[in-house]
Amino acid sequence: MLRRSMAGLGAALWALFLLLLIAWASLAIYYSNLPWPWARTVLAVAFAAFAVWALVLSRPRRTYVFFAAFLAVAAWWIAIPASHDRPWRPEVAAMPRVFIDGDRVRITNVRDFTYRSRNDFDIRYEEREILLSDLTGVDFYVSYWREGPVGHTFLSFIFNNAPPLAISIETRPEVGEGFDPLASMFKQFELVYVVGSERDVVGVRTNHRGETTYLYRLNTSLADARKLLTVYLERINQLADRPEWYHLLSNSCTINIIRYANAAGREGRLNIRHVLNGWIDSYLYYSGRVDTSLPFPELRRLSLINGAAQAAGDGPDFSERIREGLPVPR
Repeated sequence: MLRRSMAGLGAALWALFLLLLIAWASLAIYYSNLPWPWARTVLAVAFAAFAVWALVLSRPRRTYVFFAAFLAVAAWWIAIPASHDRPWRPEVAAMPRVFIDGDRVRITNVRDFTYRSRNDFDIRYEEREILLSDLTGVDFYVSYWREGPVGHTFLSFIFNNAPPLAISIETRPEVGEGFDPLASMFKQFELVYVVGSERDVVGVRTNHRGETTYLYRLNTSLADARKLLTVYLERINQLADRPEWYHLLSNSCTINIIRYANAAGREGRLNIRHVLNGWIDSYLYYSGRVDTSLPFPELRRLSLINGAAQAAGDGPDFSERIREGLPVPR
């Protein structure tokens, strides 16, 4: 009985494995770089039908034929290149670039748009100079299209003698595109690092997109904060030189924040809340990276900044006003 049970379990796992391969390859074809939607749909359906024939209907089962076809699809998908040359939406059209001279850093294409609505704005980019020695801390943002297990996270670097610098790791959509979580795992969106003022990067979310947004002050040491910023600056230039694909599970906002924090000295293992990043603030709390003198629900309530951001509007004191009354790590 035990042997039969183990054999049945093995067969079920093998069937699940094959089903996942069929689903992945069919979706890879559907989201491929073929320019004709009808052709992508027909080929995806044809591959799935072929797989069922090869693995189930044919006698003997032609598993080797299926794997050969799967490898051909995988090789095609791997070869699809990312690009900087597409008709980008204007809010992600300009890639930032960094020039480092010792302690002094110059950043071009820092976004500072003025918004009247989410799709109506004045385009403005500026050049920003900062000193690494002026960095005093790092703040962590979590914003939600709809509160739940998935959101968007980004950081803001705080300086003594300069406004905060927000850096948001995002998809780079083309004109007419919107975010699709499933499509994002099949080379549908390039990656972009939006470097901008908080009045722009935060304000567009709180005041125009209707995203619920929380701001947490991190207790990162100055040395680790500077290492983290240096990692970000290096990655900004790498991405400007060579485009990359966004991937929801391997090259996304929170996954990269954790990856760069590790490079800057963070110790800790992968946590499910790094992927289900709508719960990342509870991870920050229970790992001691934010103020823990208050119960977590109270900290979260006080960290909601939508009201303060809407009251601040486009004012030059936007960053100061959204931080009024925020809990500070001890």
